[in-house]
Formats: sequence, structure tokens, C-alpha cells
Amino acid sequence: MTKIYNRRWISLVVLVCQTTSLVLLLRYSRTVHSEKYLPSTAIMTAEFLKGIICIFLVWLENDRSINRVILLINKEIYNKPYDTMKLAIPSGLYAIQNNLLFIALSYLNAATFQVTYQLKLLTTALFSVFMLRKKIEKCQWFSLFMLAIGVALVIWPIPDESNKRLTAQNQAAWLQQMMGFCAVLVSAVTSGFAGVYFEQILKTGPTSVWVRNIQLAIFGTIFGLLIVFYFDYKTVMDKGFFHGYTTIVWIVIFLQATGGLIIGTVIKYADRNIRIFATFLSILFLSVISYFVLHDLTPTLFFYIGTMCVLTATFLYAWGKPIVTLWTTNQLRI
Repeated sequence: MTKIYNRRWISLVVLVCQTTSLVLLLRYSRTVHSEKYLPSTAIMTAEFLKGIICIFLVWLENDRSINRVILLINKEIYNKPYDTMKLAIPSGLYAIQNNLLFIALSYLNAATFQVTYQLKLLTTALFSVFMLRKKIEKCQWFSLFMLAIGVALVIWPIPDESNKRLTAQNQAAWLQQMMGFCAVLVSAVTSGFAGVYFEQILKTGPTSVWVRNIQLAIFGTIFGLLIVFYFDYKTVMDKGFFHGYTTIVWIVIFLQATGGLIIGTVIKYADRNIRIFATFLSILFLSVISYFVLHDLTPTLFFYIGTMCVLTATFLYAWGKPIVTLWTTNQLRI
């Protein structure tokens, strides 16, 4: 009993640290006054690293035999081109999603991002209904509606107190926030669709989830390379692929590559109470750090109300009849 209890709390700490550190460090890496790195190269590097990690895990699963790994990859990937090509769709969407997350955190503070990104719960639920024919209870529909209202309140523009209208400076800041929110919105849609699509694929056969992730990583690296050369070819040629990389950037890449693995490992020990509490603590810590350390958050009454709506909606949805494996398929995708 004590061992299980300790595992639950360790899971809570790991979940909070992973979600908080990735968002916080990514935000810091995009706003610190130094030579800016190219997000496209960071994402491609993370995808490549994910592939290496998954191959290593397959190696561990197969008695640390290189020959078995080669035979398995040849059997499941090379000899099944049609099956492998199915992963091109979610992989492409994940590539878009990751690029949008970097854009979002260039314009939104970490706390606002974390609150608004809970929209992925809404999109995943809707895609599960339409694609997997899963049922949502009335309480869950209400919680999704509350979630949307909460996000709307968080991004709602606040007029200048002196003249009750948006000043030019406030308007510019609001436009930047809207750009960040649009990136979050599209990212949540792609995340929801890709997660449900990936769940469908996982249910179609006995293929290991790590092999599936190798397939995703292959396409992710290819799509990442295409994005690099389409948008940043000249910069890469002039300044180099790793231009602007710092220790913080490499930590962000590592967290991006291993985040799903960490969550997927601890999630079996974390019940839904732990998951909800982890979301609450993550938003709380990000708000405190954004306000006191990064000084890029000015919380308003709408922000407080919206955040409480989002947290309450997350709680209500989780306590309804479970229909969406948001904490499984979306997280097992490393």
C-alpha cells in the first residue's frame, strides 16, 4: 500500500515537472534576448531523437539484440509499406502542431498558453465522437462548453482603465496574443485529430507502440526537414542548422523528445485525481513564475475566472464516463 501511495505522488511530481518545465523553458528560449534559433530545426532534431529513443526501447524489449531489432524493423516497417504510410498523416499533423506551439509560446506567456491549450480536450472529444463513434454524457458536453467559455475569458481584451478603451499599445499586445491563440487553436485541432487517428491505428493490429512511434519519427523527421528547407533554407545556409542553440534549447529539445515517454511511463500509476491535480499545479506554477520571474503576465479578473472555468471543466469532464484516451494515445506518442 505504501509503495503504491509513493508511486502516485512520484507520478504527480513527474507530471507537474514535465509539463511545467517544457512550457516554461520553451517560452524562455523564445523570449530571451539572444540570437534566436530556428524552431523548425529544433523540431526536426527532436523528431530524430525520438526515433533513436524508440529504437533503443525496441532493443530493450528484444533482449538487447541488434539482429532482432533489424528483423523487426524490416518486418513491421520495410515489408509493410502501406501500413507504414498510414502514419504519414498523424506525423505530418504533429509536425504542424509542434511548429505552431513554438509560435504560440513566442506570443503568449506560459500560463495563458497552458490554460488555452486545454482546448485539446475539446477537440479530442469531438473527433472521438465523429471518428470513433464514442458517446459523450450530458455532464461532459456541459464541461466542454464551460471549457470554451473559460478560454474565451482568458484571451478577452481588457480596456485601459483610464479611458475604458484599447490604447494603441494594448491593441498591439492584444493582436500578438490573438496570433498566439490562433496558433494554439490550430495546434489543438491537429492534436485532437492526430491523437484519435493514432488511436485507430493502434487498435488495428498487434504492432508495438514503440514501433509505431518509430514510424511516426521517420515521417516526422522527413516532414521536419521539408519545413526547414521550405521556410528557413536561406538562414540555415547562411548561419548553420544549429545557429542560436544554447543549453536551454537543447534541454527543450530533449524534453520535447522524451515528454511522451515520461508521461506514458508514469501514467499507469497516476489515477485521474492525480492527473487533474497535476494540471492545476502546472497552471498555478506557470502563473506564479510568469508573474514574479518572467514578468510577462498581468492577471486580470477575466483571467482568474477563465482559468477557474477551465480547471472546473477539466475536473467535470474527467469525472464523467471516460470516452477519450487523451492521457494514453496522445501521450504515448513520444
